[in-house]
Amino acid sequence: MDTEAIKKRVDSQLAKYKEKLGDLVAIPSVSVSSFDQTTLERSAAWIAGEARRLGLDAEVIKLKTDSGAVGRPAVLATRAAAAGKPTILLYAHHDVQPEGDLALWETDPYKVTEKNGRLYGRGAADDKAGVILHLAAIEAADPGVGIVLFVEGEEEVGSPTFADFLHTYRDRLAADVIVVADSNNWKVGVPSLTTSLRGVVQAEMTVSVLDHAVHSGAYSGPVLDAVTVASRLIASVHNEAGEVAVPGLLHKDETDVDYPEADLRADMGILDGVRLTGTGSLTSRLWTKPTVCVIGMDVTPCRLASNTLIPSVKVTFSLRVAPGQDSRSAGETLLRYLEDNVPFGAKIETKINECGPGFTAGEDTETTKLARWALSEAWGRESVDIGIGGSIPLIADLKETFPQAEILVTGVEDPDTRAHSQNESLHLGDWRNAIVAEALLLGRLGE
Repeated sequence: MDTEAIKKRVDSQLAKYKEKLGDLVAIPSVSVSSFDQTTLERSAAWIAGEARRLGLDAEVIKLKTDSGAVGRPAVLATRAAAAGKPTILLYAHHDVQPEGDLALWETDPYKVTEKNGRLYGRGAADDKAGVILHLAAIEAADPGVGIVLFVEGEEEVGSPTFADFLHTYRDRLAADVIVVADSNNWKVGVPSLTTSLRGVVQAEMTVSVLDHAVHSGAYSGPVLDAVTVASRLIASVHNEAGEVAVPGLLHKDETDVDYPEADLRADMGILDGVRLTGTGSLTSRLWTKPTVCVIGMDVTPCRLASNTLIPSVKVTFSLRVAPGQDSRSAGETLLRYLEDNVPFGAKIETKINECGPGFTAGEDTETTKLARWALSEAWGRESVDIGIGGSIPLIADLKETFPQAEILVTGVEDPDTRAHSQNESLHLGDWRNAIVAEALLLGRLGE
């Protein structure tokens, strides 16, 4: 394989693929059900057409599950491997998040705008850049490996029919290596392989102290309101350092890179004077330790406040689970803690709404070594292994369905990408390097 030839080929095609990325971003393929779902059919058809142009057999599929659910349009495009060559599954998704408040966008979210080496637009990074990355790498490499291009259309709403899709099309999706291009790099200019993801649990509790509201002047004193009781319970979940103190939740402090505090504060927008919480390295706090966050609370809004004791309150939690711990077991551990520690004998009801497993990888297999080499060669500097505090549950589905396949998690996002937020953007230099890296990987696997 001629490494320099592949780099030149990518560079010669980059302008074309940047234009194609603009065409794809222009299709507002929001998968949230309250939006026009025909846009997903348009974006899927566009991708299928591009795959056929590269010689792949492509099909747009709306899966009908046994339960009666209908999946959003997905693209499945394949090309058989030459004799003795492996098959590579390339995953991305073409659906995007809603654009949100248009007043907060500095550019039209569905018309890509290039500024200061970045391309702005909804989906410009997450994950239409990943879709175009795969197409460009296939064209640049042409290594004779088998290709399975799988682009789903419902990742942003939790991939509800993903497992059914894998089961239904298992034979057509089977591969030796799976590349998931939906992650990020450590920072601009630093290539990264994602080797751990935290699991996720969404759970809720309802704390009640009265069977109806009563006058706070006449009755406050003998009983605390439900919000105060729930708040005391929520506060007990963390110790004085702000670290999760629930017995039975796994904590790890194993990361390869350092996150300077000043950078974290800038990236998160932490207000001056706010002290950081937790112990250990900042990357372990973000990637390999559990966290518990309150993400919702049903309580009387201030504009409707009256002088009454609130009898009941519902709270929704997001629990992030350390890689290596079963998410449902961790969620049950949290709920048992809440039930055992509710103050003043208040009544509590709990339940788990949803779970997503974590992911661990990074062993020094030949494929992983090739991936690190390809990233380093494309960027001109050593790649690093990183974790992600968020979850990509579909990776666990892939791992369960194809246990013999090696899964590589790559991506094009960086701390300035603002995926899901206004002014989402893609660093064009890193995107070019990611295309080169995947083309080099395909080429080496083809050898």
